[in-house]
Amino acid sequence: MALVTSTEMFRKAYEGGYAIGAFNVNNMEIVQGITEAAAELKSPVILQASAGARKYANSIYLVKLVEAAVELHPEIPIVLHLDHGADFATCKDCIDGGFTSVMIDYSGHSFEENIAETKKVVEYAHAHGVVVEAELGTLAGVEDDVRVEEGMSSYTRPEEVEEFVSRTGCDSLAIAIGTSHGAYKFKPGTKPQLRLDILEEVKKRLPGFPIVLHGASSVPQEYVKIINANGGQLKDAIGVPEDQLREAARSAVCKINIDSDLRLGMTAGIRQHFNEHPDHFDPRQYLGDGRANVKAIVAHKITEVLGSNNRI
Repeated sequence: MALVTSTEMFRKAYEGGYAIGAFNVNNMEIVQGITEAAAELKSPVILQASAGARKYANSIYLVKLVEAAVELHPEIPIVLHLDHGADFATCKDCIDGGFTSVMIDYSGHSFEENIAETKKVVEYAHAHGVVVEAELGTLAGVEDDVRVEEGMSSYTRPEEVEEFVSRTGCDSLAIAIGTSHGAYKFKPGTKPQLRLDILEEVKKRLPGFPIVLHGASSVPQEYVKIINANGGQLKDAIGVPEDQLREAARSAVCKINIDSDLRLGMTAGIRQHFNEHPDHFDPRQYLGDGRANVKAIVAHKITEVLGSNNRI
């Protein structure tokens, strides 16, 4: 099976009341951990690359790594997606380079500017058989080149979604309902609460249309503790409650982005390995432990949060 778009994935997810995991990739071990878990659990999957990942690994390397995963696991549908494309030029480069899905994130601009840039990307992408994710509303936090200060984020306005989707022709829409980028989402003692009422209002206005949630890592505390026990100094923080994500997946959310959890798992595996084996210097040993954690995290998300297992 070749790389696919998310069109059929999202149709099935919407009708089935589950979501597809969109996992950020940066190197071979992360690609392997994600796709091995997805293949064993018979789950479709989206592998996505941010601007930072493309700078670090080079877009060509990432495409080839994902193509290798497709060859090794032809039984599962795999999408290669650009996460947070900053402008038309970035999206065009990925479309021309083999991505099957791109996100144009112009949410930090005015409503009209967002529409104009998104429509431009949509027209080019659709002419090349590629689908487009857009965004309305802005999430706080930091993820690679995406930086929104606390207090500057804004919830999606449901009354704008119909006009935006109609005028741009985008294929899915990322909305802001209380998630945030990065590992430091909410302080201990707070009670994170997604604005599922906004999601339901968007669903009413866009029946059958796939919605996307960014910044949806849950910040697993077991990995935070491992990192801190092995020389790390991570701040105390809690992530998005997984029961709320599962509720969103049963509604109109068809794609849930997960990045920070994978980074925490990879780092925890490496730090613990060196603590237990200080004489090791073979990358295959310590990166292998990191990869095992990535696989375990993805398996948990697929079965307990997304509900996408046994969907192919």
